[in-house]
Amino acid sequence: MLMTIGLIAGGFVCLYLGGEWLVRGAGDLALRLGMSSFMVGMTVVAFATSSPELAVSLDAAFRGVHGVAVGNVVGSNICNIALVLGLAATIRPIKVEARVIAVDVPLLIVATAGMALLLWNGHASRIEGLLLITGLVIFIWQNVRVARRERARVREEFEHAAPPPGKSPLADIGLVAAGIVALVGGGYLFVKGAVILAEMLNVAPAIISLSLVALGTSLPELATSLVATLKGEGDITAGNVIGSNFFNILGILGITAVIQPLDRAGVTLVDLTVMVGVTILLLPLMFSRRSIGRAEGVLLLVIYAGYLWWLAESGQVPGTV
Repeated sequence: MLMTIGLIAGGFVCLYLGGEWLVRGAGDLALRLGMSSFMVGMTVVAFATSSPELAVSLDAAFRGVHGVAVGNVVGSNICNIALVLGLAATIRPIKVEARVIAVDVPLLIVATAGMALLLWNGHASRIEGLLLITGLVIFIWQNVRVARRERARVREEFEHAAPPPGKSPLADIGLVAAGIVALVGGGYLFVKGAVILAEMLNVAPAIISLSLVALGTSLPELATSLVATLKGEGDITAGNVIGSNFFNILGILGITAVIQPLDRAGVTLVDLTVMVGVTILLLPLMFSRRSIGRAEGVLLLVIYAGYLWWLAESGQVPGTV
């Protein structure tokens, strides 16, 4: 029992430290490169915190367990918006730029709806996987263009907050790398300990899988977003969630489909509908005051709780073996 609690506690510590290091390193790196915090959150931080999803989905693809690969992406995308963004906004309202509402969120809605349509017939072929990867390349290219355009504005706006002159860029890169390692390791320790504890307490297998598969791989996003929110870096939080969902759809699902054509075993049309629904909901939530306030955050948390309740009642667990 003590060992199990130690695993969970150690996981929490690693997750907190990883989030702290990643946010600090990414923030200073953004200033050096002349990129906005949102842009760094949507690229560097988002791709880094999505590494557990990539690892789980690739392992599932090599083992031919399709339900894990697809369920992992669907469940994580729902969790990122409804739980991660909801919890962060409940702690501190998150302001968003006009470009996020006008461009990034609509594009995410298109990508999410496209993924749902792709899986509607129950399958994802290698050709469809290549199309998704092509979309990821375009996504990265577009963000590089935007980063170059905004470089002068960002440097002028944040000139007073530049990193200390004597601090090496390698120190920022080292912090980002250490943060990624700590997040992945912390997520592994936490999930392992929680599974053992749940089994010791005779919790139903469905509940174990439901609470840990999608949530477990989304722990880095959750830890990083909470740390960023507490430090007043709401742009990193919003960018992390939006970028992670883009990468989950275009990168993770695309790569796994190329390696092994997928079917959505265990993932129902209801799950796909909820994923598309919470993504579309971002627009009206952000549009009213160009921010996601505490009331909107609570609404997202209620939606996630309702989704978990439905899964538990239906006995359906996306992404389980």
